[in-house]
Amino acid sequence: MLKPVELSGERVKLLPLEEIHAENLYKAAKPQEIWRYLPVKVQNIEDLKAVIKDALKRKENGSELPFVVLDLETNSIVGSTRFLDISIANKSLEIGWTWYHPSVWRTRVNTECKYLLLKHCFEDLNLNRVQLKTDVRNQRSRAAILRLGAVQEGIIRKQMILSDGYVRDSVIFSIIKEEWPSVKERLEGFLQRHK
Repeated sequence: MLKPVELSGERVKLLPLEEIHAENLYKAAKPQEIWRYLPVKVQNIEDLKAVIKDALKRKENGSELPFVVLDLETNSIVGSTRFLDISIANKSLEIGWTWYHPSVWRTRVNTECKYLLLKHCFEDLNLNRVQLKTDVRNQRSRAAILRLGAVQEGIIRKQMILSDGYVRDSVIFSIIKEEWPSVKERLEGFLQRHK
């Protein structure tokens, strides 16, 4: 089971998700465009509390490790991300359930979050593989994942039924241990340019 950890950068700090984050996380979660491609729709604080409760239950059973994203520039919570499908035996996991308030879209926030998470995965946890997945329709997310240096592996057809009943195809990407040094250099270059 992975231990909760805080990951700190220059712009963001990733903190283990707790129930006490609900109010501040909900402030970030209000814009409905966030939820367009995600498995659930958060329309009120109760929806968000249900997402948190589910994430914490999965944390307890060792299958997920959820974080809130604290923007150090504004000292406010701007989103969430998590490790999921954790397989210690196979030295792999997925980074997913990532969402941010639109005010930080196309900023340093996502790049630094992914950098911190990937660095932890490959350098602290010594994983072989990190997977990322998104809705095939989500062009913004697909472009962001490719920009990281991840490799698109394929499309899983009819992989998930969303809360509105839509049957989603998912695009799978990965970064493997051997690719991490070049991905790390790429991300550090992006972060230098965003100072």
